[in-house]
Amino acid sequence: MSKLTHIGGDGTAQMVDVSAKGDTVREAHAEGIIRMAKEVLDAIKANAMKKGDVLATARIAGIMAAKKTSDLIPLCHPLEISKVAVEFEFLKDGIRAETMVRLTGKTGVEMEALTAVSTALLTIYDMSKAMQKDMLISDIRLLSKTGGKSGDWTAE
Repeated sequence: MSKLTHIGGDGTAQMVDVSAKGDTVREAHAEGIIRMAKEVLDAIKANAMKKGDVLATARIAGIMAAKKTSDLIPLCHPLEISKVAVEFEFLKDGIRAETMVRLTGKTGVEMEALTAVSTALLTIYDMSKAMQKDMLISDIRLLSKTGGKSGDWTAE
């Protein structure tokens, strides 16, 4: 088993020192789904929610979340992100969100992509909860990552 990178010699948590690593282009994609009743989905599609444009707001929330990941997840490095994209796909019973985060740097952006998709879905829930409280957020996962020492990875 490899040495844990976030645990110091004395057993305390530590941020990994990436200062000796070279900069590479890194990109990560994540996805998640929010399931809801047809009436809620139809209202979102029609831009008829009382709180405003649900998907536009969720897109902005996802972008903001990617930029703030190091404030939310312990031991994540603050990053100079060069691109965040948040896209939505209507399903018959919900909405699928997919995020992409890119930078040129010393550490990956997987957590930023996952934080972005989670926050986008939570924003959809928040803006729609007046119509339905039991929406289900699920299937949040990393789809792919590129760059860095560990190379490229894609989910099956």
